[in-house]
Amino acid sequence: MTEHVDPLENAIAERVNGIIINEYEVDNLTEARALLKEIVKLYNEERPHMSLGMLTPELVYAESLKPKKVWKNHYK
Repeated sequence: MTEHVDPLENAIAERVNGIIINEYEVDNLTEARALLKEIVKLYNEERPHMSLGMLTPELVYAESLKPKKVWKNHYK
């Protein structure tokens, strides 16, 4: 959990929330929870990430790739 109200502290969870809100028609929390496993699979296995050179996290992990950092981390 984040200590402060800052979406950057838990960016992956915020991205998954954004996918649920913007790309699926969900009427209630029960429906959102039912979709969660499917959306996490989509996020990790099918959806390319700009920050990973348009590769999926699954491929980067499986191949032990070291993608070039695209985004700056201002917290460190």
